[in-house]
Amino acid sequence: MEDQIDQSKQEMDHLMDGSRSIIFGKYEMGRLLGQGTFAKVYYSRDIKNSESVAIKVINKDHVKREGMMEQIIREISIMRLVRHPNIVEIKEVMATKQKIFVVMEYVKGGELFAKVANGKLKEDVARKYFQQLISA
Repeated sequence: MEDQIDQSKQEMDHLMDGSRSIIFGKYEMGRLLGQGTFAKVYYSRDIKNSESVAIKVINKDHVKREGMMEQIIREISIMRLVRHPNIVEIKEVMATKQKIFVVMEYVKGGELFAKVANGKLKEDVARKYFQQLISA
């Protein structure tokens, strides 16, 4: 297991250089989709079945410094239990000493927050999103 962790760390270092990498022998990491305070999200591909996934890479040290580790663990635990067509599914969670990798269903179109931040939505589009939010 320690060898796999060391290998994944080397693979992540390689990824940060801007090239593609295979992590945990399972996923080909691709382009950066977005980033937040504690994590970066990458478009990725399951090498076994070619399924598109998104992988959130969380920096453990940053989360610990901010005192958010329990909240992150709780959020992941809850999200693993949720099954709903309008909520992104967590497929797998893996970790190294420095990073947490949350493998999620890939959803085309980006985040709703980004769409709203870009300006007003047309009424029919807003209604569709609102119905999905209410359903979830």
